[in-house]
Amino acid sequence: MANGELRTGLVIKAQSGFFTVHCDDGARFVCAAAGRLKKGRYEEDALAVGDRVTVEPIPVKGGVNGRIVAVAPRGRTLSRIDPIYSARGKPSAQAIRQVLVANVDLAVFVFACAEPEFRPRMLDRYLVGAEAQNLTALIVASKVDLVGEEQARALFAVYERIGYEVVYTSIFPEHPAHAGIAQLRERLHGKISVLTGKSGVGKSSLLNALKPGLDKEVGRISEAIKKGRHTTVVPELVQLDDRSWIADTPGLRGYAVWDVEPEELDGYYREIAPFVSQCAFSDCTHIHEPGCAVLRAVAEGLIARERYESYVRLREELMAMRPW
Repeated sequence: MANGELRTGLVIKAQSGFFTVHCDDGARFVCAAAGRLKKGRYEEDALAVGDRVTVEPIPVKGGVNGRIVAVAPRGRTLSRIDPIYSARGKPSAQAIRQVLVANVDLAVFVFACAEPEFRPRMLDRYLVGAEAQNLTALIVASKVDLVGEEQARALFAVYERIGYEVVYTSIFPEHPAHAGIAQLRERLHGKISVLTGKSGVGKSSLLNALKPGLDKEVGRISEAIKKGRHTTVVPELVQLDDRSWIADTPGLRGYAVWDVEPEELDGYYREIAPFVSQCAFSDCTHIHEPGCAVLRAVAEGLIARERYESYVRLREELMAMRPW
């Protein structure tokens, strides 16, 4: 292949205006972006981790050996409102989207059955974020061996009832839930996946069970992210196999609720959304209004009370965050 021949590949790292691209032929380039990609009205990042791009090799200069000359259209993204522009109080801040990972196929939420204690409301926040950004969500229940499979399934039963996929796992080969590791590996295959979960849920052990040594690479990236400011979070894709990539995202505290208005929240709870149109008032909050179909569904057991209470708590928080 001639040195200057165009190549296509995947952006696996983006930092300080430079982009590491893993090309389809296995080559890697550290690239700057062609000037024309940065022109025009700034509404979202022109380039991000997960983008499919076209690279033009160039003579090495300052560690840069490629130029990104084209970006393929994006699919679903893991995004947030750009905190730098928001902090500056620019009038257009709400229109500026920081793309953390582009072309996300799967958002994986890892929650332990015990040690640390399972917190369903945190999972609810993550699921709201996935629904709001149109991401496919997969719930991973780790450490099943600590509570037993029956109790583990009871913890996550409400999520399976409303249509979320839950994979039950244990890192111990002798435990029946160890079969979940192979199930998870199959679900990740051929995808760009984003993993998130609080410290202690066993994510590193899970990654090492999926591919020995992968946790070390992700851990190196995680430490770099944790040391950075929240305005400079830089997820990086690491390779699970020749067709599968994982982005680890520690520190994304606002993930589940950014860019969600209180009035929109009912649409992001799967079991609540079908009843909204049946309410007597079009602006029903589903908290106190007469003729509320959601409240009636809760009373009849069609909506789990704990999920409804989660909705109410989150809606109240979103209302309190409003500046007016």
